[in-house]
Amino acid sequence: MTKATFWNTYKPEYKTLLSLGFPVLMTQLGVITMSFADTLMVGAYSVEALASSAFVNSLFLIPLVMLSGLANGITPLVGALFSRNSLPEAGRISRAAIQLNALIGFLFTVLMGSLWFLLHKFGQPTELLPLIRPYFITLLGTLLPMALFNSFCQICTGMTDTKTPMWCVLFSIIVNIFGNWLLIFGNLGCPELGLTGAGIATVIARISGLFAIIYCFLSSPRYAEVRRGYGLGTDGARRYKVWCTSYPVMIQSGIECALWSFGAVVCGWFGKIQLAAYQVVNTIGQLGFMTFMSFGVATSVRVANFTGLHDERGVSIASRAGLHINLVLCTIASLTIWLLAPQLIEIFTSDTRVIHAALLFILPLVLYQYLDATQLTLINAIRGTSQVKPLLWIALTSYIFIGVPCSLLLAKVLGWEAVGVYYSFDVALLAAAIYAGIVFKKTKLK
Repeated sequence: MTKATFWNTYKPEYKTLLSLGFPVLMTQLGVITMSFADTLMVGAYSVEALASSAFVNSLFLIPLVMLSGLANGITPLVGALFSRNSLPEAGRISRAAIQLNALIGFLFTVLMGSLWFLLHKFGQPTELLPLIRPYFITLLGTLLPMALFNSFCQICTGMTDTKTPMWCVLFSIIVNIFGNWLLIFGNLGCPELGLTGAGIATVIARISGLFAIIYCFLSSPRYAEVRRGYGLGTDGARRYKVWCTSYPVMIQSGIECALWSFGAVVCGWFGKIQLAAYQVVNTIGQLGFMTFMSFGVATSVRVANFTGLHDERGVSIASRAGLHINLVLCTIASLTIWLLAPQLIEIFTSDTRVIHAALLFILPLVLYQYLDATQLTLINAIRGTSQVKPLLWIALTSYIFIGVPCSLLLAKVLGWEAVGVYYSFDVALLAAAIYAGIVFKKTKLK
C-alpha cells in the first residue's frame, strides 16, 4: 500500500474516531482529574491517609471496573441497532440493560459490605486500619449510582453521543473537588473528616452525575424514539441477551483489575511508603490508560456500527485506525511521564521517601504504556463485534495464570518488592496484547 493509498484509506476513519473519541477523552480526563484531585488532597492531608486510600481504592477498583465492563456490553447492542435506525428497539434493550446493571450494582454493594469484616486479614499496617474502615464503608454508597450512570453513559455512547457523558462527568468532578475541599480540611464551617470526608464527597459527586445524565436522557430530543421504546417495556429474552453480551466483559474487566488490586496488597507487605508510592504512580499512569481507553471506546463503537451492517472491511479499517491513534498517543504519554516524572510525583506528595520509591516505578510504567494501548484497542475491537466470550480466557490466562505468579516471583522471590509488582504488569499486558490480536484476527461477523 502506497503512502497516498494508506492515507486515503484511513483518513476518513481517523476523523470519525477522533470526533467520537475526543469527548470520551474529555470524560476520561475528567475522571483523571477527579482521581488526581483525590490523591493530591488526601496526600496533602497525611501520608497515612494516602496509603489508606491506596489500599481501599484498589479493593473498590475491582467492582467499579466490573460494573463499567458490564455496562460496556450495552454499547455494541445499541450501536448495531442505531446503525440500522431501530431506535425503539434500542430503547427496549436499554431498559433491560438498566435493570440488569441496577441488580448487579446492588449485589456488588452487599458483597463488598461483607468484605468490611475481613479488612484486618489483608496484612496491611495496623496503624492504617482506623482510617481504612470508615473510608471503606463510605465508598459502598458509590457502587449502585455508578452502575446506573455507566448504563446511561453507554446508551449515549452506542448512539455516537459521547458529549453528554462528558458534560455529566465534568459536572460531577466539580462537585467532588468542592466536596473534598469542604470535608477533608473542614472549610466553611464543615467538620474536618480527612479521608472519610473524601469518601463522602465521592458519593455525593457520583449521585450528582447520575441525576445529570438521567435529566439529559429524559429531556433531549435525540432520545425521543429511544424513550418511546423504553416505555414499551422489556422481557426476559432481552435481559438475557444483554447479560450474554455483558457478563464476559464484566468478568474480563474484573480479572484484569484484580491483578492491580492484588498488586496493592503485595505492595502493602513492604510498608506504607511503598504502598503510597504505588498509589501515586497508579494515578499518574491513568494519564495514559484513560487516553487509550477513550479511543478504544471509539473503536468499539465504530466496529459495532460496521458489525450491524455486516461490513468486514469497515471493521478491519476501524480497528487498525484505532490502533494507529493509540500508538501515537502512548508515545506522547510515555515521553511526558519519562521527562516530567519528578515534577508529576511531587504534585501528590512532598515526602522524600515516597518520591524516591515512586521514581523506581517509572521505567516499567513507560513500557506499560505501549502494551496497554495495544491490548485496550484490540479488546475494544472484540467488544464491538459482540463476540465477547473469548475475553474471559484472555483475562484468565494473562492476568491470573501469568500475572499473579509473576508478581509474586518478582516481588517476593527475587526481592524486587513493589517495583517487581509493576514489571509483572508489563508481562501480563504483553500476554493480553498477543492473545487479543490472535482472537480478533480469527473473529468472523455473524
